[in-house]
Amino acid sequence: MQHEKKSKKLLDRIPHPLALLFFIVVGAAILTYIIPAGSYERETVDDTTQTVPGSFEYTESNPVGIMELFTAIPEGFQEMSDIVFVTFAAAMMFGLLERTGMLENTVGTFVRKVGVERRFLIVVIMTFVYGFFGIFIGLENNIALVPIAVLLSVAIGGDAMLGAGIAIGGVLVGFGLSPFNPYTVGVGHRIAEMELFSGWIFRSILVVTTLSVLSYFNVRYFKKILKDRDKSLGYDIDTSDMKLSKSIDSYHMRKRDIAMLLVFISGIIVMLVGIFTQGWYINEVAAIYLMIGIACGIIAKMNASQIAQVFSKALEPSALAAILIGVAMATQVVLNHGNISDTVAHGLTSLLEHLPTTLAAVFMAISQSIINILIPSGSGQAVVTLPIMIPVGDMLDITRQTTILAFQIGDGLTNLFSPTLAGLMAMLGLCRVPYGRWIRYIFPFVIIAICISFVALVISVLINWG
Repeated sequence: MQHEKKSKKLLDRIPHPLALLFFIVVGAAILTYIIPAGSYERETVDDTTQTVPGSFEYTESNPVGIMELFTAIPEGFQEMSDIVFVTFAAAMMFGLLERTGMLENTVGTFVRKVGVERRFLIVVIMTFVYGFFGIFIGLENNIALVPIAVLLSVAIGGDAMLGAGIAIGGVLVGFGLSPFNPYTVGVGHRIAEMELFSGWIFRSILVVTTLSVLSYFNVRYFKKILKDRDKSLGYDIDTSDMKLSKSIDSYHMRKRDIAMLLVFISGIIVMLVGIFTQGWYINEVAAIYLMIGIACGIIAKMNASQIAQVFSKALEPSALAAILIGVAMATQVVLNHGNISDTVAHGLTSLLEHLPTTLAAVFMAISQSIINILIPSGSGQAVVTLPIMIPVGDMLDITRQTTILAFQIGDGLTNLFSPTLAGLMAMLGLCRVPYGRWIRYIFPFVIIAICISFVALVISVLINWG
């Protein structure tokens, strides 16, 4: 009864994520009637299409009608079909690993080796592990690893929300503030004509500091729910198929578990090599997940029909995540149809010219946060806004390194709660965590992370970084 009252008071005010996203799409359509259409000229530099500073012009209005509003949703699915399928592939792979008992035995053995009494240390270690995954592997490439954190959390006495805080929080902080993020820092340095990933030490200090705060935040929540289970935000999330079925002391790795674990690790290594040396992206990652799942099914002595049945069953929980991904992308489709994305970017960056240097750097990050809701692609934002922001920063004596950091902070930290970010919706779906609960959990941390990042921005201006 207490949980029910708490849910009605605090959580049910936030609409279902599908309804929330639809309202955002409708809001974007309404904006096409209010905001004048406009665009920048584009040019191609080193195979990168980017805006030409000072070339903005208002164009003929093209407001989005009812039919375009609803066709934007299937168009969003088409645009994000690779993300949708990698979510399905991840669900199928982990569904099979869970069904065979390999995942449970691996997590149970890990907890037994480390010791349940060190569970707070496990939370800290795993938060940083997922953070480093985000730093070096990326966002979408880590979607498949999220359910492991939930299983681990439940095993040590936590809940699905703690697992989400470890995995989703860690990956998004690592990816968003990564000193080696190719989509934000990499593209930004290319546009700014700077040495690729220069300034990595300052950025590394920022991301490690923020991950440390996230680790403390996760441990604090864990202690709170251990003391009073009524304070759990995941009290009614069904994790019955993610619980360990026996006592920790009885877990050990069978030969086939070891074989499947080796296949899984080998597949991840091949994926990483392909990403860093062969330019692999989402389709290749999804293919690796499928191959791991099929290979592990064969090791478990399943026939083709049994593997297919497990895959089919595993797809059920990820269906909502897939729908959310497509609807999230529909917002950007609507803005593109209405031709107002450039107008928004132009309006926000124009304000910077009238601000003091330190405040302008902070406002760069704030304006980028607003743009990130509308254009959730980091590289997409980079080619739209940085060619405008960099000259403005030069005029205000803000170093290009600081301008890119402001862009990175605005893009990266908003990812933690942006409903239009397909990767976030996919990971929440795999964790079975409702969007409203996630906001309740993560938003206090986001405020702290933003404050830390703004301090870093001010320091970068004061020391003339870069």
